[in-house]
Amino acid sequence: MAASGTDLGELLKPFHERATEAEGRLSRLEASPSSKKDAGNEEYLKTISELQAKLESANAELVSERGKTKQLSVENSKLQYRIIHLVRAINDADKELEHLRDQNPEATAM
Repeated sequence: MAASGTDLGELLKPFHERATEAEGRLSRLEASPSSKKDAGNEEYLKTISELQAKLESANAELVSERGKTKQLSVENSKLQYRIIHLVRAINDADKELEHLRDQNPEATAM
């Protein structure tokens, strides 16, 4: 029976060698995509961080522009208020001048 045990070992030896080689190839294959995957992930992380930085910059610019818009809106309201009163003052002055001309027609002849 010792001879049959040795024969069985000899029979299984090529299968064992092939299995060992297959495990080695499998290990190399598993390691290969993970290194490529890590490199790809690093690129994605770099791209994401760049996009986040641009987004933060754009948000800061947006806040700044909104502040400027608010200031310009307030200034515009003040200027519109002044225009209304200046137009009213001009109209009042025109009416007063016309009233004075009606009262003293000789002054307008000069």
